[in-house]
Amino acid sequence: MNETIKTLKYRRSVRAYQDKPIPPEIIDTLIHSAMRAPTAGNMMMYSIIEVTKQEVKEKLVKSCDNQPFIAKAPLVLVFLADMQRWYDYFTHCKVPQYCKDHELTFRGPQESDLLLASCDALIAAQSAVIAAEALGIGSCYIGDIMENIETQRELLGLPMNVFPITMICFGYPKSDQAPEKRKLISRFPQQYIHFHDKYKQLSAEEFEDMYSETLETRYKTRKFLGEATNLGQHYYLMKTGSDYSHEMVRSVKVALEDWKKTQFD
Repeated sequence: MNETIKTLKYRRSVRAYQDKPIPPEIIDTLIHSAMRAPTAGNMMMYSIIEVTKQEVKEKLVKSCDNQPFIAKAPLVLVFLADMQRWYDYFTHCKVPQYCKDHELTFRGPQESDLLLASCDALIAAQSAVIAAEALGIGSCYIGDIMENIETQRELLGLPMNVFPITMICFGYPKSDQAPEKRKLISRFPQQYIHFHDKYKQLSAEEFEDMYSETLETRYKTRKFLGEATNLGQHYYLMKTGSDYSHEMVRSVKVALEDWKKTQFD
């Protein structure tokens, strides 16, 4: 099998790391790999913060839903959707004044910019993840960095036009098991994800088939949350309807409102 395809096929999240630092030259390789990722218009609308202070990692444990392994990760990178740098540059280049002189409307950051910058940041993040995997370094995405925006801003010194779209923990896995021998979490059958030409909404029968392997492999002996009687109710309680999900909704709404507040003279 092609080595790149093998890396993609057997990659899975790793949350338990050896007490072994990642050498600076390897970290540079991961950052360089991220920076070679595709980016809209070559604008690179993202920034990366390497969290080196242990006390900050400890605070991120609490602000990201109390996940202790964050503090034990040898490398923590926060990927930011970043329009601040471009608007600072526009100001430096007197773009607002240029627009005024030429009777053009100068616009500040909009929701579309946030989505595009988030795409840039996530593509860069995944490039770093695959580079790490190829070098024997495990990783785990932390989407909870989108919660508690006020705390994250204070911890990381984030301006209004910078949003923490994801955080990734990296480290050498405690398990020395070869990647191809790892027990992988099942994915949905391809026909329910991959469509041709048009989107397809699934029928009741297709939903039953789509989740059959998940029920068989992951929930055969596990109880559903609360009084849930099926997997859909369980996932709603566990994810979409959970307390942390409600906090993420609040946090992202605050970030969206703040994103558009930038004023230019």
